[in-house]
Amino acid sequence: MLNNQALFDHDKLNFRVEKIPLFREEHSTKTVFPITYGTIPDNCIPTPTRLGMGLQRTDTGEVLSIVSEDRPDHQYLSMVKKIEEGLWQSGINLNDVSTTTDVYDNGAQLQLGIQFNSYALDIGGGDIVKPRLLLRDSHNGKWALNGMMGAFRSSCWNTLVVGDKLAHIYMKHTAGLDVSSFASKVGNAAKYIGGEGYDMMRKWYRTPVKREQAIDLFTKTLAQRMDNVTRKKVANKVMLSNLMKIFDEENRHLHGNALYEKYATRDEGSLWTAYNAATHWSTHTNERVRKDNSKPFNVRVTREEQVRKMLKSDTWNTLALAA
Repeated sequence: MLNNQALFDHDKLNFRVEKIPLFREEHSTKTVFPITYGTIPDNCIPTPTRLGMGLQRTDTGEVLSIVSEDRPDHQYLSMVKKIEEGLWQSGINLNDVSTTTDVYDNGAQLQLGIQFNSYALDIGGGDIVKPRLLLRDSHNGKWALNGMMGAFRSSCWNTLVVGDKLAHIYMKHTAGLDVSSFASKVGNAAKYIGGEGYDMMRKWYRTPVKREQAIDLFTKTLAQRMDNVTRKKVANKVMLSNLMKIFDEENRHLHGNALYEKYATRDEGSLWTAYNAATHWSTHTNERVRKDNSKPFNVRVTREEQVRKMLKSDTWNTLALAA
């Protein structure tokens, strides 16, 4: 790949947004809406810009969100070009990469992914992970401009969240993107995954975890809920059952005889399979229609944060000390 070549799909990002005034019905304080085309109706009056402005796609006329009047000009394509510049400056090998450019809600939210295939690592038993950088941005305020360097598990397409030592990249729209700082963080994270992080994950693979320990871990972290009757923290049984099903499958395939072994016959796995059960849960959000109508790409962000908290928990650290 040629130096400074585009890494992401610029065609998906080739639109601009601009602030426009809002209006409301003259005798109403609740109905606020943008006027995008045509003349302003006689019964409408402008809303003071200090109370907010509409953020409109100039190509479609669609209003993506309501923003403050002092929101700086921020365009996806300009930001992505700076990210690409930073990746080229980082020194990371970009000759063999896989990239994704996912635009949600007609441009309101954006997620970029780049997987560094030349840094593939065998954790054990043929379980391959690859470094991956995820970057998120939004025009509707749902996501801050931020990124995370993690490891991507090719066998199950999970984004693995490995805790504090991997790069967490947070940027303010007001300050812009510091290309040099971004490049440094990406380069350091890649070195970590290829060194200390790799050693840590291999230790997890070799650390035995019994089913009872996995149940205790998930009950105290991901599957924990507050019982409104007893006012005590208890297990969400549906979630715990799903996590343990994944844990059992991981054990069968990674530490057992895969399809040649009956399901749910193995009583011991590893810290690595417990970790993979958690990350499988955090990334697989499209498998059913959610009762609360929450969008899968937003649910995924919340779940990833829950996995990070699990990795900091006393229960996890006690298991990891056995490594």
